[in-house]
Amino acid sequence: MYAVIRAGGKQYRVAPGDVIRVETQEDKDGKVEFGDVVAVSSEAGSVVTPGSGALVSGEVVEQGRGDKILVFHYKRKKQYKKLRGHRQNYTAVRITEVAFDGQSFKAPELPKKQGKKAAEGEHEDHAEVKRSKRPGKKAVKHVAHAREKKSAKKKTAPKSTKKK
Repeated sequence: MYAVIRAGGKQYRVAPGDVIRVETQEDKDGKVEFGDVVAVSSEAGSVVTPGSGALVSGEVVEQGRGDKILVFHYKRKKQYKKLRGHRQNYTAVRITEVAFDGQSFKAPELPKKQGKKAAEGEHEDHAEVKRSKRPGKKAVKHVAHAREKKSAKKKTAPKSTKKK
């Protein structure tokens, strides 16, 4: 089951559960609705045409800026060069529901994420936390695999005393 929606001047083929990157969208409490649905196809093979009241809704996952695109203008033999960069804003949207003709197809719920404390608690039983010199970074040293360091003695050659 999929739908074709129009957003930001482009068309996207989406299904419930898909994550798409569209140009920046206005959201209401993290929810986005796409009313401009071009087509909807279901398992039965029926295709819904535009203007039938189909609605695709989703939730905002992330907002950010894409990779830099370099725009380079150049004219040979004229000493003309111009370099500009551009980063396009985007909104990552997870499609949660496709609704048409009284039918509604929903995406499965995502599993809840564990908090930071729960993730750190897993390592406490068999790990010793060592502070790193870099702020915000931790180095984990496993006690079970820790080896005793053998002190290696360096051989130093005796200095020869030469008189000139």
